[in-house]
Amino acid sequence: MLTVPVIAMAMIPALQFTYWQWASLTLAAPVIVWAGWPFHKAAWTNLKHGTATMDTLVSMGTSAAFLWSLYALFFGHAGMPGMKHPFEFALARSDGAGNIYLEAAAGVTMFILAGRYFEKRSKRQAGAALRALLDLGAKEVSVLRNGAEVKIPTSELTVGDEFVVRPGEKIATDGIVVSGTSAVDASMLTGESVPVEVGDGDPVTGATVNAGGRLVVRASRVGSDTQLAQMAKLVEDAQSGKAAVQRLADRISGVFVPVVIAIALVALAAWLISGAGVATAFTAAVAVLVIACPCALGLATPTALLVGTGRGAQMGVLIKGPEVLESTRKVDTVVLDKTGTVTTGKMTLVEAIPEPGTDRAELLRLAGALEDASEHPIAQAVAKGAVQEVGTLPTPEDFANVDGKGVQGVVDGHAVLVGRESLLADWSQRLSPDVAAAKAAAEGEGKTVVAVGWDGQARGILVVADTVKPTSAAAIQGLKGLGLTPVLLTGDNEAVAKRIAAEVGIEQVIAEVLPKDKVDVVARLQGEGKVVAMVGDGVNDAPALAQADLGLAMGTGTDVAIEASDITLVRGDLRAAVDAIRLSRKTLRTIKTNLFWAFAYNVAAIPVAALGMLNPMLAGAAMAFSSVFVVGNSLRLRGFRSVIEQ
Repeated sequence: MLTVPVIAMAMIPALQFTYWQWASLTLAAPVIVWAGWPFHKAAWTNLKHGTATMDTLVSMGTSAAFLWSLYALFFGHAGMPGMKHPFEFALARSDGAGNIYLEAAAGVTMFILAGRYFEKRSKRQAGAALRALLDLGAKEVSVLRNGAEVKIPTSELTVGDEFVVRPGEKIATDGIVVSGTSAVDASMLTGESVPVEVGDGDPVTGATVNAGGRLVVRASRVGSDTQLAQMAKLVEDAQSGKAAVQRLADRISGVFVPVVIAIALVALAAWLISGAGVATAFTAAVAVLVIACPCALGLATPTALLVGTGRGAQMGVLIKGPEVLESTRKVDTVVLDKTGTVTTGKMTLVEAIPEPGTDRAELLRLAGALEDASEHPIAQAVAKGAVQEVGTLPTPEDFANVDGKGVQGVVDGHAVLVGRESLLADWSQRLSPDVAAAKAAAEGEGKTVVAVGWDGQARGILVVADTVKPTSAAAIQGLKGLGLTPVLLTGDNEAVAKRIAAEVGIEQVIAEVLPKDKVDVVARLQGEGKVVAMVGDGVNDAPALAQADLGLAMGTGTDVAIEASDITLVRGDLRAAVDAIRLSRKTLRTIKTNLFWAFAYNVAAIPVAALGMLNPMLAGAAMAFSSVFVVGNSLRLRGFRSVIEQ
C-alpha cells in the first residue's frame, strides 16, 4: 500500500505534483526503515562475523538509496517545489543533488519481503511429524482390575498392568499377550502387509491394530520407552540434524557484495583524484551501491517456487520448500520401501490351484464363502478375489475360528476347512504331491498359501501375496533415466525382496531390515558418499524420510510419513517420484536463470553508475525489467509435462 504510489509517482511524470517528492519520503520511510529492519539487523550481524549474504546486499542498496535521497532532499535541490523526474534514459553527469531513489529502495524492500512471504507459505510446519506420530497411539484403554474392566487414559498405564484389546482396537502400549490368539495388523509401524499371528507369550507393539480375536495383554513398556515413542525420537533427531542448504542467492551475494563495495570505493577514489569534487565522487559511489541491489533477487526463488509447486500440485506432487530443490540436483541414489511403494501394500488373491478332479470355480466359491465370514486380512483377500471371479458367494453355517490354524464351517451342505495345511491334517486330509510342491514353491517366493478341503478331502490351495503396482517397472526405468541408482529396502525376507526387485528391474536389494534400522541404512549410504533420496509410505519410514537428503512420501501412506518428507506424491503412483525429481530440477534451473538475470541487468548498469551518469529513471527501469523477466521466466514452468500424461 505504501510502496506502489511511490513507484508510480517516480516512474510516471504526470503523477508528479508540486510536493510529490516529500509525499514519497513520507510513504517510503516506514517501508525502508521499519519493514526493512530484518535486512538491516541481519546485515549488521553478518558484518560482525565478516560475511555477506543477500540481506547484506539488500540492506546496503536500500540504505544507500534512502540516505542519498535524504541528502538530495534536505541539502541538495531535489526538495524544491516543482522538482520532476523527467521520463528520459539519457545519460549525463550530475552531482546527484537533484535525484532521489526512494522508489528503488522501497520497491526492493517490498518485492523481497513479498518473495519471502510466498516462500515461507510453502515450507513445512515444524514439529508436525512428531505430533502426527504421537497421535497414532490409543487414547483410552480397558484395564483389568480385580477381574473387571476399567477404562483409563493410556497415559495412566504402568508396567505390569493387564488390559483388554478387542477386534478392531489399537493396542495401547508395548506388551506380552497373556491370553487369546489373533492376527495383529502392524503395517502402520512395520510397513509389511502380512498380519502377524500372536498368541500366549508373544510380544505386541503399541499403536498396532488387533485384526482378529480378543486379547489380554500385559504392559511391558509405557510412555517414552515404547517403540512408537522411540520412533518419534528418531524422527526428531533426523530432522534437527538435517543441515539446511544455504540459499543460492546468499552464496552469490557473498562474492557480489565485496566486489560492489570495491567498485564503489574505486569510483570514489577515481573521482576524487580527478579533482571533480567531493559531491560528484560520492554521487558516483552511492549510485554504484544503489544500482547493485537487484529487486528481482527477492523474486527469483519464490516466483519459480510458486509456479513450480503449483504445477506440481496439479500433477499430484507437493514440494515443501526451496531447500528441497537443491537436494534433487545432487541425488544419485534412491532408496525405495517395498510395501505400499513398489507394491500395492494389500494382500491379493493371485493364484488358485485345485486338486485333480476339483473345479477351480467351486474351490473359489466354497473357500471364498467361508473366508468372507472372517475378519482376518488374508481371509478378506481370498473372499474379495473369489467375488471378482465367481460373483456372489453363499452364506456359511456353523462358522468357527480354529485358533492359529484357520476357519471351518458348512457351505451349501459341504463341511469346509480353510487355513494352514495342519488344519486339514487334523481331519486326515492331505494335499497331493503336485499341489504340495506348488505350495512349497509359492512359499519359497514369500507368498502366503491357504489350503482348502471339504467332505473329507483336500481340494486345493489358494495363494495370496502383495502384488507389484502396474506402473512400478516404468517408474524404475524413469528413475534410472535420471541417473539414479534404485535400491529396494524392506523388512520382508530376501526371497520376496529379490522376486519383487527382479520384476521391476532393481539390482540392489537390502532385505530383512527392522523398522527402526531403516534410518541406519540411509545414514550408512550417506556415509559412503552417496546423496540419498528415500521413497516410503509408512510410520516406520518416517525417520528414514527425515534422515535422507530428499524424502518422498506416498500420499496414500500415513500422515507421519507425509509430514516427515520433503515431497509428497499424492497419487501413490511411483512414476510421480520421477515427475517430482524432474520438476524439482527444472524449477532449480529456472531459479538459477532468474538469479543470473536479476544480477545481469544491474551489473550492466554498474559502469554507468561509476561514471556518474546514473539517472533515477535508469535505476527504476533496471528494477522493473529484471522483475518482469524473472516472473515471465518462472511462468514457463506451467508448461511442464508429467511422464504419466505423456
